[in-house]
Amino acid sequence: MDRLIYTSLTAMRGAMARQTAIANNLANANTPGFRADLAEAQSLWLDGQKLDTRVYASEEVQAADMTAGTVTGTGRDLDIALSGDAMLAVQAENGEIGYTRRGDLMLSASGLLTTGDGRPVQASQGPLTLPPSDSVNIDEQGRVWIVPLGGDPTQPQEIDRLQLVSPAGSDIVKGVDGLFRVRDGGTLPADPDARLVTRSLESSNVSATQALVEMIEASRSWDTQLKMLDDARDMDSATTDLMSLSQ
Repeated sequence: MDRLIYTSLTAMRGAMARQTAIANNLANANTPGFRADLAEAQSLWLDGQKLDTRVYASEEVQAADMTAGTVTGTGRDLDIALSGDAMLAVQAENGEIGYTRRGDLMLSASGLLTTGDGRPVQASQGPLTLPPSDSVNIDEQGRVWIVPLGGDPTQPQEIDRLQLVSPAGSDIVKGVDGLFRVRDGGTLPADPDARLVTRSLESSNVSATQALVEMIEASRSWDTQLKMLDDARDMDSATTDLMSLSQ
């Protein structure tokens, strides 16, 4: 019965991993620029003392759905949506550079430009800190313009340019913090042709309806494997009873 037990066990682990990915997607259904997690299964050999005679499935988050979300105008000066496959460089919690499609930018009390979840935005010279100003605007090329306090609104000053990069041709992976990075380290090249849609936001590409359907399917898969474990136990008990009768 060990084959049946291992089959059910790995299927239950896969259902748990799938449920975790779906729950994370649902939690970020309203996060700007979010890319849905994709849980995929792969076959793994179970190591034995002599020959590898068991194969089980391992289902984990292996990739992200890179389908673009819907771009909607907001009218807010610091909201940006990235065109094409361009990404915005930000600073992760550990100080490393990560990449995101999130464009709901904000100014902290110190003038640091961050994403909506508080990650410092990278410009050509590093994290971008703006001086006190009457207004801040970002153009379609990612250049940041300000009108200094008491300055002439018709004479804005360019402060820096957002670090826009291209993932084309690079192997990128999505981390547990939601940021993308180059697999095995490294940085993405700057994309001078990247363009923004200003005063707009790209929505998450998560379909709440589809995610709920997938969650129900994963829950049913879990219940099926529990039933299979019960059947394996009953079969094992019946076999034991038969062997005891033959004695």
